[in-house]
Amino acid sequence: MNAAVLVAIAATVGNFLQGWDNATIAGAVVYIKKELDLESTIEGLVVAMSLIGATLITTCSGAISDCIGRRPMLIVSSMLYFISGLIMLWSPNVYVLLLARLLDGFGIGLAVTLVPIYISETAPAEIRGSLNTLPQFLGSGGMFLSYCMIFGMSLSTSPSWKLMLGVLSIPSLLYFALTVFYLPESPRWLVSKGKMVEAKKVLQRLRGREDVSAEMALLVEGLGIGGETSIEEYIIGPTGEFTEDQDPASVKDQIKLYGPEAGLSWIAKPVTGGQSTLSLVSRQGSLATQTLPLMDPLVTLFGSVHEKLPETGSMRSMLFPNFGSMFSTADPHIKTEQWDEESLQREGEDYTSDMGGGDSDHDLHSPLISRQTTSMEKDMVPPPSHGSIMSMRHHSSLMQGTAGEAGMGIGGGWQLAWKWSEREGDDGKKEGGFKRIYLHEEGVAAASRRGSLVSLPGGDVPAEGEFIQAAALVSQPALYSKELMDQHPVGPAMVHPAETASRGPTWAALLEPGVKHALAVGIGIQILQQFSGINGVLYYTPQILEEAGVEVLLEDLGLGTESSSFLISAFTTLLMLPCIVVAMRLMDIAGRRRLLLTTIPVLIVSLLVLVISDVVNTTTVIHAAISTACVIIYFCCFVAGYGPIPNILCSEIFPTRVRGLCIAICALVYWIGDIIVTYTLPVMLTSIGLKGIFAIYLVVCVISWVFVFLKVPETKGMPLEVIAEFFSVGAKQVAAAKNE
Repeated sequence: MNAAVLVAIAATVGNFLQGWDNATIAGAVVYIKKELDLESTIEGLVVAMSLIGATLITTCSGAISDCIGRRPMLIVSSMLYFISGLIMLWSPNVYVLLLARLLDGFGIGLAVTLVPIYISETAPAEIRGSLNTLPQFLGSGGMFLSYCMIFGMSLSTSPSWKLMLGVLSIPSLLYFALTVFYLPESPRWLVSKGKMVEAKKVLQRLRGREDVSAEMALLVEGLGIGGETSIEEYIIGPTGEFTEDQDPASVKDQIKLYGPEAGLSWIAKPVTGGQSTLSLVSRQGSLATQTLPLMDPLVTLFGSVHEKLPETGSMRSMLFPNFGSMFSTADPHIKTEQWDEESLQREGEDYTSDMGGGDSDHDLHSPLISRQTTSMEKDMVPPPSHGSIMSMRHHSSLMQGTAGEAGMGIGGGWQLAWKWSEREGDDGKKEGGFKRIYLHEEGVAAASRRGSLVSLPGGDVPAEGEFIQAAALVSQPALYSKELMDQHPVGPAMVHPAETASRGPTWAALLEPGVKHALAVGIGIQILQQFSGINGVLYYTPQILEEAGVEVLLEDLGLGTESSSFLISAFTTLLMLPCIVVAMRLMDIAGRRRLLLTTIPVLIVSLLVLVISDVVNTTTVIHAAISTACVIIYFCCFVAGYGPIPNILCSEIFPTRVRGLCIAICALVYWIGDIIVTYTLPVMLTSIGLKGIFAIYLVVCVISWVFVFLKVPETKGMPLEVIAEFFSVGAKQVAAAKNE
């Protein structure tokens, strides 16, 4: 866990450099304009050139990162920061300065696009929101230090804007060293390329434990896009517990579930019809009949997950308390070689490693899961020379495992399991098959989280015992291909991820209903965030405060207008930091959606007061005080909610194979909006003034709140793969309901 935090901090140095650059150009442009005698159009271009660069690089950064990895792109970002800083230090004229700003924008674009992806793919689900708030924190910290530097330099007789901009090269060297020598590659990207051995080693380093088998299985399942997913409900108990005193028809409905640890299995009984009492399943049935006609049904579906989270948190598994070696082939208490199957030396087959060791990630010709009988009636022990994800045993218990080996699940109260329920139907054809299940615990009595089952109408299970109710997302495993099904294997079989790595991200995947729905949410919130005006206000804070008459507040200190505005800007960014710390604390407790719905109204009120104070005639001192207070409140509330959350959401809601591509699309919208806001602000200042600008931002913030309330779901604590599955199943069922 500590390793994941340190890795996130190291990756976020790129955002520190972005914040440093934002503040530096905001101060330096005052002196650039004077020295080079720039018109307002060219002045806006100097500021916006880095945004143009970020936009250009974003068009290809996502797809490239999906192909070559996240880490190489972060290394390139650090190099671009360093080179652009040197060129800005040298800039003999405005044209060279524009070139340097363009390169700087390339570095910014890569960092802003890829750091949230990188953190989301390396962080545990329970603290993913907090760690993804670090970019906002370090970005604001960079702004504060930069404004302090500019304020100090402004006190000199001839401040050098070249030196202000060129200092960027110094911290960029630290960023380069961290990306090259410290940051590992994203384990999810490694799994998507079939590099299982390296992915396991990275996960072991990030989680600080040897057994990462459950999370490795989750990462493999995250490779799927779309698929037919259903929401079901099960009563789950130890193997054999449901078979006593039950009629044959009841026994026939039982399903055997297999956990990621060898030797562990459970019996599940589907709950059908009116017996369902779980919020997740019941909400699914009412997707098309919402209380609010415009409310996105997915918002309700996601919300139902968070209604019954365990009171003690989601880190510890209650459903499957012992997650051990997922890929053991012998007795569950004996450690054997892990699942990588690259390490298995099969008869007549030799594997070579691209890592110089005995393990291999490639040239795998055998299934990931050995083919074996896994029907409800009979379990077959696999051949001793083959590896198996699931070594089937009859008498495994729900509570099996030694003390101190409690598992961690896959986060957010979710667990991963599989079922093999193939049987012959009445017509002689085979039914069922191999399915992957994401299980979420619900309906456990508060008095006994491990024990009693909330009774169901018509249920015939004991009131006391090792039973739990669970909602389930049931779908086909990511690597259980159509080709394998056509071969009619005896039992479950999967191909190795390396065999699918060459497919890469495809634009066709963007047409999958769940991906399209997620893109609509991501693009919508990025557009609205930009047109709420934050970056325009940040870039031109000194000039805005100067026009508001802020120098009146500091005239007793003997400071000039420019120095006064720089000092207040530094003070404003300093106040942001504790607000972001509070947001980091609440991000995984209150959640992203609630923070947005709480902080956006404060933005609206602060902008409304700014408009009114500009319309009503007041003394200069009062007007300056009100303007300064409102700008500070606006900044502080923005960085606590609307600042970090859009990027957090966009890094969470897309499937692994197209995550880079999709977040690049959202980032492209982000940068285009940023360019429009930044480039038009100087013109708007001279045409409609501050009150007109703030009135526009006010309207956008109102629209933003409505959009968040109706369209943005809550994703706190949920594994990335489960979030993508929710978008898939929800979007398809909503579409089906509309077509009825």
